[in-house]
Amino acid sequence: MPTTLEILTAPALSGLTHGFFTRKGGASSGVFAGLNCGHGSSDQTEAVALNRTRVADAMGVAPAAMVGVWQVHSADVVALEAPPAQKIEADGVVTATPGLLLTVLTADCQPVLFADRTAGVIGATHAGWRGSIDGILENTLAAMERLGATRANITAVIGPCISQRAYEVGHDFMENFLVEDSANGRFFAGGPNGKPMFDLPGYSLARLRAAGVGAAEWTGHCTYADPERFYSFRRTTHAGEADYGRLISAIRL
Repeated sequence: MPTTLEILTAPALSGLTHGFFTRKGGASSGVFAGLNCGHGSSDQTEAVALNRTRVADAMGVAPAAMVGVWQVHSADVVALEAPPAQKIEADGVVTATPGLLLTVLTADCQPVLFADRTAGVIGATHAGWRGSIDGILENTLAAMERLGATRANITAVIGPCISQRAYEVGHDFMENFLVEDSANGRFFAGGPNGKPMFDLPGYSLARLRAAGVGAAEWTGHCTYADPERFYSFRRTTHAGEADYGRLISAIRL
């Protein structure tokens, strides 16, 4: 199996070591084939550990410097100065400590990388629909501000995630967003099966811009539509597979 990793980077984050890793170049096999970095999957522990070591190497840090949280679809964000000694349940992590590699795992949800270069503050967030509607993105910005960042200087980049054309939802789902703000109707379109199609990255970009970030963008990659490059929870579900891999995204000062 090839070991060459594919790392998507964002021009908006140029100058910072960062990347949205695809599934290419990993040690996992079967339904996890490639760079599965999720210990929460049923993949072989050794394969996941090797994949994570390859990510650390690519980002120029030791594996021990990789920092992540136990993601629970919350709106909770933690600030860290060192790798935590125990598991922390949250969905966003921020730091002003050089050398820490902040990571998030996704498989259709949004990985969002944040940076205020001037202040030397970064963040990494797992933002599914629940976290986004509950304020995970705004909470990440607030946590960065507490470390000295300035909102207008923060750049936020959404990585590969499920796109609107693949994200069919129920009418009850849409109602959650319309109750929050009737203007959210613009993030839903009619689908081929008579159900709404939700624009998750569009919704999150709108929230980031409304929150006053200096710049916000999406890389434009759809996890569902590209099985060669990305894991997808929804695609796995549709295919009746038993489990799925997790993509990793990372950033460091």
